[in-house]
Amino acid sequence: MLVDSHCHLDFPDFDSERDAIIARAAEAGVGRMVTISTRVRRFPAIRAIAEQHEPVYCSVGTHPHNAGEEADVTTDELIRLAEHPKVVAIGEAGLDYFYDRAPRDAQAKGLRVHIAAARETGLPLVIHSRDADDDMIAILEQETGKGAFPFVLHCFSSGRKLAEAGVRLGGYVSFSGILTFRKSEELRAVAKTVPRDRLLVETDAPYLAPMPFRGKRNEPAFVAHTAGVLADTIGVDSGEIARLTTDNFFRLFNKMPRPAEQGA
Repeated sequence: MLVDSHCHLDFPDFDSERDAIIARAAEAGVGRMVTISTRVRRFPAIRAIAEQHEPVYCSVGTHPHNAGEEADVTTDELIRLAEHPKVVAIGEAGLDYFYDRAPRDAQAKGLRVHIAAARETGLPLVIHSRDADDDMIAILEQETGKGAFPFVLHCFSSGRKLAEAGVRLGGYVSFSGILTFRKSEELRAVAKTVPRDRLLVETDAPYLAPMPFRGKRNEPAFVAHTAGVLADTIGVDSGEIARLTTDNFFRLFNKMPRPAEQGA
């Protein structure tokens, strides 16, 4: 079994065929999907998708692009919403200095609010970090000093320094279709350095479709292609990468029961 640890099934790209997309994922061996929140104010729609589809779980949080418009989101609100049985993560939150769609101080404040919720609930924080490696490392080190919290550096496309810091502080590193791109040699080199018990795979669908689907709309079934490239990169076979990344996923997202525990 594979797991798509990060997708966005609530996005309009999927409205017309969401059921079919989830079915195709199952046919491809993807047994679980986490649809990730980007706006707390739209959380009811995310939650509804998870409630309607047994293999789908969700997170609750505010993407850094939306940190300015959701500056009023509190740690207590995140904790309350995370009580729902289908909520297995906090976020995604973080820093994005590539697009800079929200003030950087609002992004940092939001990230710390989400970290506090992850620390309190024990749910993993899904971290978005782009072109902000040094500031992200500083915040993770400062906040870990206040008390450890589980987290994953999602859709990793940063440098080795951030990957090493994330692992050192107890985090996981998740790779998307970017890993499969021809010009991603440096990223594959980083993947080789990540301990095998900290590796995850994801799609970030509908974005970043892996080769050979690059340029098309991504979907959870395609996570198998990213997993295949990750397997080649670290020198294991497809069965081993499925076992590794799935075991790692359930260790981190430990609120979600494994399918065998549900008789699935």
